[in-house]
Amino acid sequence: MIIPTAEPFFFPGNRIGCLLIHGFTGAPKEMRWMGEYFENLGYTVLGVRLAGHATQVEDMMRMQWQDWLASVEDGYYLLKGCVDQVFVIGLSLGGILSYLFASQHPVSGVVTMSTPYALPDDPRLPFVRILSGLMPKVKKGPADWHNPEAEKDHFEYPYFPTRGIIQLRDLLSEMRSALPAVQVPVLLIHSRQDTGVVPHNAEQILAALGSQDKQLFWVENSGHVIPREPDRHLVFKTADEFIQRVQSSSQVL
Repeated sequence: MIIPTAEPFFFPGNRIGCLLIHGFTGAPKEMRWMGEYFENLGYTVLGVRLAGHATQVEDMMRMQWQDWLASVEDGYYLLKGCVDQVFVIGLSLGGILSYLFASQHPVSGVVTMSTPYALPDDPRLPFVRILSGLMPKVKKGPADWHNPEAEKDHFEYPYFPTRGIIQLRDLLSEMRSALPAVQVPVLLIHSRQDTGVVPHNAEQILAALGSQDKQLFWVENSGHVIPREPDRHLVFKTADEFIQRVQSSSQVL
């Protein structure tokens, strides 16, 4: 059963589609304020729920990264039936999936927030497969929120499933291989205050992308979950300007 308030969402609108993809252990709710903002601008918006998320952490333990990618693919084809253009917009894990998906499917553009290039150095990582049998889940430490009200209302699993970390590691390897094949316009958004995915990750992704139209936009007053943080309105506006520019360019061509 999906946790109340953590459900996927769909807002019908015009012929420009925004596919919103949440983060690791999170829920569509992370992206809902952004979705509502885009709805008010007239876009057609779909916020997907990645397999194993927004229910119970045990569900996530059974998932492979291909299941998460399949969730994005399902959402894409649902949205594509309503629109002429699809922009994929992802947070963290959602950003990883956005890049991999864009390397394989005809999307109009990509917007990512707080997206890692690699997992942080941890001496336990080489042994994570062995540890997964002994320690199936790991309790999270304190988050780096800058919006205490949003933190109170936020939903995510309180644990990292150890098998999920293995899948995340493998998915990141797939993403790094795919970045040169991403040729569509890309907007990367990252907070200089993100302690979970440190800012250098964004610079590494930017350098590896194959796209000639790529931009890195920094925010200063946010933690990791940017679309629920104080900078969110600036981020939403910047993402809209990016979509409008790309959409206008495609009409000229």
